[in-house]
Amino acid sequence: MILGMFALGWIAVNYPMSPTKIKLFVWHKSIGITILILVLLRIAWRLTDRTPALPNHMQTWERRLAHTSHALMYVAMVMMPLSGWVINSAANFPLRLYGLIRLPNIAPADKALQSQAELVHMTLFWILVALLLLHIGAAFWHHLKLRDQILTRMLPGTTRRLRKAAD
Repeated sequence: MILGMFALGWIAVNYPMSPTKIKLFVWHKSIGITILILVLLRIAWRLTDRTPALPNHMQTWERRLAHTSHALMYVAMVMMPLSGWVINSAANFPLRLYGLIRLPNIAPADKALQSQAELVHMTLFWILVALLLLHIGAAFWHHLKLRDQILTRMLPGTTRRLRKAAD
């Protein structure tokens, strides 16, 4: 969903002013709020459900980097849709989730705030791109070079099998 949002946001921003551009932004905003809800649910899940331990062969700095990059990705995945919501609110544009549910403004109408939120939103975009590339690269490094279970344990159902094997 996030990769699709990158593409959809980029297309919407660069599309000529038209009813289609408005529809692209409605979809972009609606999917963004959906991602926010899903990420918050995922965070709640991560807080209540332990993840498998990292492999013993990983150095302390690698473990810290893994935990830090995950935390930063979650922060970016929460802050990015919130900054988009601030942009929308500061522009005083009504936000309707999928055109159906009206969401309240979370910031006052303010052009300067809108500009700041746009800068934050774009900065978060590039930070999230960098973090995703780091995450994907590290997963493939572990899979192809180190030949450990880091990548395969991300697959659905794998976490339960690893937990049972550890217990």
